[in-house]
Amino acid sequence: MRPAALARLLLTALALAALATLPARAQDDATEPALLVADRVFVEDRERLVATGNVEALHDGARLTATRIVYDQQAGRLDIEGPLRLTDAQGNILTAEAAELDEGFRNGLLRGARMVLDEQLQLAAVEARRAEGRYTQLSRVAVTSCQVCGPGEVPLWQIRASRVVHDQEAQQLYFDNAQLRVLDIPVFWLPRLRLPDPTLDRAPGFLIPSVRSSTLLGFGIKTPYFVPLGDHQDVTLTPYISPVTKTLEARYRRAFAYGDLVVDSALTRDTLLPGEARGYLFAEGRFGLRDGYTLDFDLEYVSDEAYLNDYDYADKERLDSNVTVTRVRRDSLIQSAITRYQSLRASEQDETLPSLVAHSRYERRFFPQRLGGELRVGAQVHAHYRTSDLDIDGPDEDSIVDGRDVARLGLEASWRDRWTLPLGLRAGASLHLWADRYAIRQDAASESDVSQLTPGAALELRWPFARRGAGGGRSLLEPVLQYGWVGGDRSRVAADESTRVEFDEANLLSLSRFPAGDRRERGESLAAGLRWLHEGAGGWTAGLTLGRVWHDRDDPAFSRSSGLYGETSDWLLAGGFTHPLGLSISARGLLDGAGDFDKAEGRAAWSNARMDLGASYVLLVQDAAEERDETQSEWGFDGSYRVNRHWTSSAEWRYDLADQRLDRAGLGLQYRTECIQVDFTVLRKFASSTNLEPSTDFGLTVALTGFGTSESDKEYRRTCN
Repeated sequence: MRPAALARLLLTALALAALATLPARAQDDATEPALLVADRVFVEDRERLVATGNVEALHDGARLTATRIVYDQQAGRLDIEGPLRLTDAQGNILTAEAAELDEGFRNGLLRGARMVLDEQLQLAAVEARRAEGRYTQLSRVAVTSCQVCGPGEVPLWQIRASRVVHDQEAQQLYFDNAQLRVLDIPVFWLPRLRLPDPTLDRAPGFLIPSVRSSTLLGFGIKTPYFVPLGDHQDVTLTPYISPVTKTLEARYRRAFAYGDLVVDSALTRDTLLPGEARGYLFAEGRFGLRDGYTLDFDLEYVSDEAYLNDYDYADKERLDSNVTVTRVRRDSLIQSAITRYQSLRASEQDETLPSLVAHSRYERRFFPQRLGGELRVGAQVHAHYRTSDLDIDGPDEDSIVDGRDVARLGLEASWRDRWTLPLGLRAGASLHLWADRYAIRQDAASESDVSQLTPGAALELRWPFARRGAGGGRSLLEPVLQYGWVGGDRSRVAADESTRVEFDEANLLSLSRFPAGDRRERGESLAAGLRWLHEGAGGWTAGLTLGRVWHDRDDPAFSRSSGLYGETSDWLLAGGFTHPLGLSISARGLLDGAGDFDKAEGRAAWSNARMDLGASYVLLVQDAAEERDETQSEWGFDGSYRVNRHWTSSAEWRYDLADQRLDRAGLGLQYRTECIQVDFTVLRKFASSTNLEPSTDFGLTVALTGFGTSESDKEYRRTCN
């Protein structure tokens, strides 16, 4: 055979060898020619081609380096002298002292082999054998994803095994006589062990276990098991065992062509409620339907009031299960929803709450050319049902079980337009007409059937001033004034939907600030406001809104803390600030005539590469109309700080200023490297109206990263000096 032909054959052999010895995802169709570079290339006995000195073979993104390569055509064998290093396009690395591969490169022997899969998992073996072009069998193996810098360094953890078989098609690693070592100290042994290699995204098997210690549930362990059901759905089963509880948690996920579904649930037998089955079920999903409709649902159920708190599954005072169908287009909106409520508060009974609520809404807008402006028409259908069958203010003696059922049909038409006047003034006008029909049952204090027609009109005047600074900053100052009128008198309709009124910058210029049609503001009103916005040259922004409303009459439907009580409202103050460095501040409050806040809330956050901090404040004054017997005031804090590359701390804290006590406090600490992640948390929850029993929870999670479902992070990889 000619040397040139033999060289071409050797190049083909090297290409096949490169593809045969690396994971399956590197085995793409060969499209690029192979390239061989060496100090010397010669032929012996017309059958053996020898390449020596800095041998390097390149093919389709794979690179092979060696000291000497001998290809024996008659024997069909390829001998490679190392140090041998083979790297594919995905970064997988195979090194060996020497290699012998047969013809076809489906079988062979590599001595002193070392594999690095996906730049994460390292497998060092005395020797490795290739079999059937699919399996790599390694003998006397040490496996780790920890960075090892020197020959005498001991990794933080490693798995020693007498044999490891890598199935590159199934992307699995099979261990015989597996021994887990921490700092080279044996801590665990298994005769057989199967783990996914880092190139596998979805593999059945155990996930990261976690340990939890609670004053309510004792010391327990969670061992989740992941079961993929094809490419688009999976189930995670998590047994939770402690001296107090036997719980099975389950999570089901499925992705459809036009939507997704997630179901979280748990079933429990414990000593907290002996002989009773406890559990919860949360399901949520979103699906795209025909003609632009979307279906959203969020279903929530729990067996008893304390279950979610005892097991820390959710921090909720009420459960709301709803199904909603919506279609939003440029000039129309259609929405229908059904909601079921379940209260977890000890002070509330589901029989007297509107446990089932149905609501449908339609809105459409037109732009008539002759009339000008914008014309809107809409309709609403609402109904809510209480399970109690006793009348309010009826013959029963115990009013706590009273029930009232209401159905409402509302129609609305409005027209609005705006004009620009001299000196930059902006004027606007709007006309409104509401028609409502009510059917009320089981309420002796209200009329059973009520109809009302309500007209309204508004005139608005704005005068915006804009300014651009020399450095590129921009400012806007805009005073606004609105006169409003709503006619008619209020009918004897129960206020079930408008029990809470929020006065903020979004409804400062609304004709009615009640959230629903069972209450509307009546008579004349005047609203004035001032808005200021600024965008700095450095990218920071700031804003401030100031406003107040005057009525010609006192409306008793407004509660004291609503900010609209009396003929003159509280001062509305709202502002915000954001900075590119990660700082953001927002605040809102209602300031009464005496200089006291009736409601206030604020949030400040600072986020950068090392920290993520947030603080919040909430104030709600005492208001019997909103079923608040005492003032509620609370500080909250949450944040995390990255101490260095591997250590991150976190904390949360909530303090009740009104009761002068802690509501909850928690600390967390995480240690993370390229091969391990340890999370430790402690959380103390104190007794409150929604937390029936105080508890302290300790959590510990240890993850050995580097396998298919728990990849290591290069950001945390240690460096060798």
